[in-house]
Amino acid sequence: MPATGQAARRARPGLTREQILATAIRLADHSGTTGLTMRALAKELGVEAMSLYHHIANKDALLDAMVDHVFSEISLPCPEAGWREGMLQRARSARATLREHPWALGLMDSRSTPGPATLRHHDAVLGCLRRNGFTIPLAARAVSLLDSYIYGFVLQESALPFANADELATIAEGILAAPAIAEEYPHLTELITEHALKPGYAYGDEFDRGLDLILDGLERWPRG
Repeated sequence: MPATGQAARRARPGLTREQILATAIRLADHSGTTGLTMRALAKELGVEAMSLYHHIANKDALLDAMVDHVFSEISLPCPEAGWREGMLQRARSARATLREHPWALGLMDSRSTPGPATLRHHDAVLGCLRRNGFTIPLAARAVSLLDSYIYGFVLQESALPFANADELATIAEGILAAPAIAEEYPHLTELITEHALKPGYAYGDEFDRGLDLILDGLERWPRG
């Protein structure tokens, strides 16, 4: 509950909601949200926990605000852009933002009281599709499909056991060194040798290629 009276007076001079939110996001970026408590946040800010309640009601409200801030960092489709360019721009921005804030992956669609940036984001994405001839059901399916791809790719990307081509090569060489690997797993061997170990390969490049497959499919879907 919001602090009043003595608790409010104990709030550190100059402490703002924006400062609290920025610190909470910084902590979550570093360690996730599991250990993010109002007490831990207050300690990081050098204040008593009750001081925070003058600005943010509880942890749920804090998470709402954090998620809303993440949505505010994702570029909105340009009103003048076609639907494909708008979705491509938005998907790339969402991926980059979620790589900066991986804790948000499980929270983006879980908040029952979405903030203004969240609502503005979804409205702009749907508006881009609707202006370009998508029916309401098709727009809803397109958003669901794109979000599933974006969130899933970032989740998979963040879990990979390698961060660069050298680390990938070390892992791949270990797999290929196993006895009879090519005979037992020919398709996996082919993928490693003819794709993943080719000069210039980067897993992150798969994002745009997969996105193109999805957008190609949406382009062929009847609008009527």
